[in-house]
Amino acid sequence: MSAATPSRSRARNRSRARSRSRVGLVARTVTAVVVALVVVAPLYWMVVVAFSPRAELLGGAVRFFPRTWTLANVERVFASFPVVAWLGNSTAIAVSVAVLSTALSLLAGYAFAHLRFRGSTVLFFVALATLAVPVQVIMVSLFRIVTGLHLYGTYWAVILPSAASAFGVFLARQFLLGVPRELIEAARIDGAGHAGVFFRIVLPMSRPLVAVLFFMSLLQSWNDFAWPLIALRENRLFTLPIGLLYLQGQFNSDYGATMAFALLDVLPIVVVFLVFQRWFVQGFARSGLR
Repeated sequence: MSAATPSRSRARNRSRARSRSRVGLVARTVTAVVVALVVVAPLYWMVVVAFSPRAELLGGAVRFFPRTWTLANVERVFASFPVVAWLGNSTAIAVSVAVLSTALSLLAGYAFAHLRFRGSTVLFFVALATLAVPVQVIMVSLFRIVTGLHLYGTYWAVILPSAASAFGVFLARQFLLGVPRELIEAARIDGAGHAGVFFRIVLPMSRPLVAVLFFMSLLQSWNDFAWPLIALRENRLFTLPIGLLYLQGQFNSDYGATMAFALLDVLPIVVVFLVFQRWFVQGFARSGLR
């Protein structure tokens, strides 16, 4: 009898543990589904409105799944605005910013993680402190600098101020702290300089980090609105977010055209995220755990 009692107790404990595990799994699954619906629902609604007939939208009879799909809204946007040119401007600016920002963040992160120089810690925290300064506070000073350098009204007026990212430097430093110092020391013993160590050892091990930095910079630059609106004075240089503002001014009640334009703005960045997704998640996880 005494031997059977502990056995029943262990069985009950295992049963309770399995029940709690199942409840936890169900709770996590339900939470994930709810979060996914909250994220996907606005995107789906944008697609529905973008491809719904204008008469249906004006009548307020938008359906969850439209009875008729039409490209009239997209065609109207392309006929009224230089969307292709604005898409090219957004792509050129965003890719340039992403390449420069990724390179600068990697180099600065390597310096802060593996080079020992006087004042490195203070300089690192000063760089982090700039994250607390809203960009609106420095826009006047930035405008005067850009104007003084005769860059106003050019792509460079948007690209250069966006190339430096304190958050990118922080992520790069945290990630590169995980590179074994033994590998770096062994490379230096073999005669490699800082450039050799960076390009032969650090960079090949940092592919997830490169994906994260590139995508974050690309996303921020692609969605940037306030500074390009100030720095780009000509219509032919506008980016898609600025074009969306002008579209809303012309089509005050044309929700289909507005959503079609917004879809054209969102779609490229979604495709890029799907391509970089695995590296993006892996790089963020490794950067955030240190």
